[in-house]
Amino acid sequence: MKSWVLLCLLVSSYLLYLLLGALVVSTIEAPYERRLRTDLLELKQQFLAESPCINESDLEKFLSKVINANKFGVSILNNATNESRWDLASSFFFSSTLVTTVGYGYTTPLSDTGKAFCIFYALVGVPFTMLVLTAAIQRLMAIVTHKPIQYFQMHHGYDHKSVTKYHFVVLLIVVFTFFLLVPSAIFNAIENTWSFLDAFYFCFISLCTIGLGDYVPGEQSDQFLRQLYKVSVAFYLFLGLLSMLLVLQTFHKAADLHGLTDLLFLPHLAEQEDQEPILETTNSISRDPEPKKPLAFNSQPGYESINR
Repeated sequence: MKSWVLLCLLVSSYLLYLLLGALVVSTIEAPYERRLRTDLLELKQQFLAESPCINESDLEKFLSKVINANKFGVSILNNATNESRWDLASSFFFSSTLVTTVGYGYTTPLSDTGKAFCIFYALVGVPFTMLVLTAAIQRLMAIVTHKPIQYFQMHHGYDHKSVTKYHFVVLLIVVFTFFLLVPSAIFNAIENTWSFLDAFYFCFISLCTIGLGDYVPGEQSDQFLRQLYKVSVAFYLFLGLLSMLLVLQTFHKAADLHGLTDLLFLPHLAEQEDQEPILETTNSISRDPEPKKPLAFNSQPGYESINR
């Protein structure tokens, strides 16, 4: 009964957390959306007033086609890049975001054949990527986590729990510095329209595999070595995912050691703990069996003899 109460509390807390996020985001973003919509409507009315030869319905059709094309990464602006979104480097970047489940959604397949291929490609690619990440994490854990903790524990006599705690803090600082702060500074220097907050936001959203797609690198016009830049970002995403998984796996090991998982995971049911094992253990088999006695008349066990 306690396990179901705990589960209901966790689900209720999760729903309240989602509701809180919705309220905060709505409060922050709704006024900005209203201002932006008002500015666009005023700009449209001003354009129609200054161009009486243009029909409003024709303008609506034109804008609709432009907006739909922009969803697929095709723009007609003069400052937009004229390079194809489906060259080898951009396609490599797209396939990496597809199988790593980042999925920015900025560049999407245009044809039905491409959409069908993405379905089958992701069916194989996503589990394959998880397999590669898991195999790499197992080996990195032995080098980055287990060996340093064992070294300080065996050679310096530090407490195992203390070493684990400080090791996790150091690992978190290293990953935060080299996979969030430093890449954010690099993206801020390369992407002219990005502030440092925009770059940090992109790195965090990408490494958490959220991939909102509002910021995508390598989409500016006449960008220096754009194809090499795209491929480099794809490798950064893969290494960043490795670092995030390494931090999560290390935290899980530290939580097990410090007993935090006992507070988060559901406890075992009491009925399961009180059950006797079905199969006999080696100890019970090795014990000398009691000598068998012949059954007397009317001595067979009945339902009344079962312990209740």
